[in-house]
Amino acid sequence: MTSRLLRNFLAAIVLLTPYLVHAQMPVPAGPELSARGYILLDHNSGQPLAVKNENEHLDPASITKLMTAYATFRALRSGQIKLQDQVLISENSWRTPGSRMFVEVNTRVSVEDLLQGMIVQSGNDASVAIAEHLAGTEGTFAQVMNQYAAELKMHDTQYRNSTGLPSEGHYTSAADIARLATAIISEFPEYYRWYSQREFIFNGITQKNRNALLWRDPTVDGMKTGMTDAAGYCLVSSAQRDGMRLIAVVLGTKNPSIRANESQALLNTVSDFLRPVSCTKPVAR
Repeated sequence: MTSRLLRNFLAAIVLLTPYLVHAQMPVPAGPELSARGYILLDHNSGQPLAVKNENEHLDPASITKLMTAYATFRALRSGQIKLQDQVLISENSWRTPGSRMFVEVNTRVSVEDLLQGMIVQSGNDASVAIAEHLAGTEGTFAQVMNQYAAELKMHDTQYRNSTGLPSEGHYTSAADIARLATAIISEFPEYYRWYSQREFIFNGITQKNRNALLWRDPTVDGMKTGMTDAAGYCLVSSAQRDGMRLIAVVLGTKNPSIRANESQALLNTVSDFLRPVSCTKPVAR
């Protein structure tokens, strides 16, 4: 090799070294949390900053409603429905157990109100009403949800319903939830604002958003809580800090205080040491 070629080769190595080192850099160990699985994601780059069991199949409870909302936002964007459309409330949606927005059977409620009832109040009745309005039945709507999950490369996710009520074969992972949260924030900023809404009044009933971080941390502006006996207490939170948007997913904690505290701890792990210099690589499976 001539001296000129050698110099060019060495120069290329010097230029490429930072990228090679970064590509091989492991995801830093996160804090010791009791959650069954979690992930902290840099929204802009898609780079995981801390993980634990991030690809494990876990019960998502009402975190499921992120996909119910995403599918509805897609229908709004395509013109299939409008926010002002009036949805007839079936007896099936009215009877759905669990958290409720308190719609009344055989009344009509706007898509916009149902979305807020689902996002802020976590209404299962609202979720089923939306699913039936868009797809005829909740089962058919779940197929649509799974199609979007495949499109978003959520390989560790399978939906059986629109609410997150326990159902065999209904599961997702922390990493897949982070993908979905990223898609909502990126594709639908005009609707993302509802995830920071602290309360919603419907039918004369005021219900507060269960995301405690909306009151505790001014950098947090979303997203969604979930809880069933099988899933434990779960929280997806998003925050803007020092020019970064962070997404934290915490699944399977023992009570609402722990899910808030562990989500806060996860967001607080971000430091100059953890921030990637540059990355275009999406969340790895």
